[in-house]
Amino acid sequence: MNDIYTAIMQMFPKINTYLMAGALVFARMIGFFRFCPIFNRKDIPSLVKIPLALIVTIFIVPFLSPEKVLTHCDSFMLSLLLNVVVGAMIGYMAQLVTIAIDCGAEMINMQMGLSSATALDPTTSAQVSILTKMISLMGILIFIHLGGIYWLFKALVRSFEIFPLYSAQVPLSQLVKMDLLIKMSSNTLYMGLQIASPILLATLAQDIILGVISRTAPQVNVFQLSFLFKPVLGAAILVWILPMLMNIIEEYFLSFANII
Repeated sequence: MNDIYTAIMQMFPKINTYLMAGALVFARMIGFFRFCPIFNRKDIPSLVKIPLALIVTIFIVPFLSPEKVLTHCDSFMLSLLLNVVVGAMIGYMAQLVTIAIDCGAEMINMQMGLSSATALDPTTSAQVSILTKMISLMGILIFIHLGGIYWLFKALVRSFEIFPLYSAQVPLSQLVKMDLLIKMSSNTLYMGLQIASPILLATLAQDIILGVISRTAPQVNVFQLSFLFKPVLGAAILVWILPMLMNIIEEYFLSFANII
């Protein structure tokens, strides 16, 4: 077997270089797919993710020109681990952009009083609200429509310029800027409030009206009326603002088009 391997190496002297580079790129792809939006969903089976990561690796490796890169590394396993970590960091940064939509959906769901209307989400193996799931899927569809998958792979390819394959030290100051990370984390709450603000204001006005009714007519059971009015009013306002909501989500995703 060793003789066959030696003969192959003599026939194709670059095969070892490309195999090592492919293994490192594949490791970064695995970490990237684990956390990035769309690809981290559990309804996409691993039998699809792994071949897709392998196909993307085959396309990326020739563009990196691994024969021109310094191939000396102290530990190949350390390089594999660092590439997985870098891919996971890029995927997590992209995931922060879509988490804001889920945050706004949870606020709307809570204010409408639909927290009990839950179903099992196979992607997270947890109970989630139907309304939250609907808005989350709408955000994912908008993200795909705007070219979000292209932004993700563009960021992944750009990461090889910042952190080469055989680097033994992760340049955190270049790979993850703290001010950008703080901005994206704070936008999670800000964007969630911006999405849920019409529902929040409407339900607040309804609570004030019901409070006035309870003081002027104590015999009216305001507590039971709130269970009826909140979902109906929230659904009516949600249908009314849905086109504007889609535009807000689209502008939010476009603001991160050159950052992801």
